[in-house]
Amino acid sequence: MIRSALIIALIVVGVFFLTVGTIGLLRLPNVYNRMHATSKPTTLGTAAIFLAGFVSFGPGNEGLTSLIGIAFLFLTVPTGAHMIARSAHRSGVPFEDSVVWPDKSTDESEGEGELEQSETADESSSDA
Repeated sequence: MIRSALIIALIVVGVFFLTVGTIGLLRLPNVYNRMHATSKPTTLGTAAIFLAGFVSFGPGNEGLTSLIGIAFLFLTVPTGAHMIARSAHRSGVPFEDSVVWPDKSTDESEGEGELEQSETADESSSDA
């Protein structure tokens, strides 16, 4: 009885997260938001369903397959999402509003601005 309830609960949690990911895929505006909305819930939802399979089949061959599926999921989904984001950026897909991609030129220019501000602050404090 408890085992059946746990299996049902894990499947419900999995379906919930997969539904949230699907809604995010349909509703969000660009590839970056869609990628984020699908990668996180897909990982959690599918892992919950794999865990339900493990609880159902036990630690035998079928249960081991579920654990291997979870490991494969945790290794591939973040890597895939990262590669999709880099490909979209390199293809010229724009970000929303004022979001920018961090790169060396912006890091160096920000560092120079902070250095100039601190030098100016030091000069003004020594003049006083």
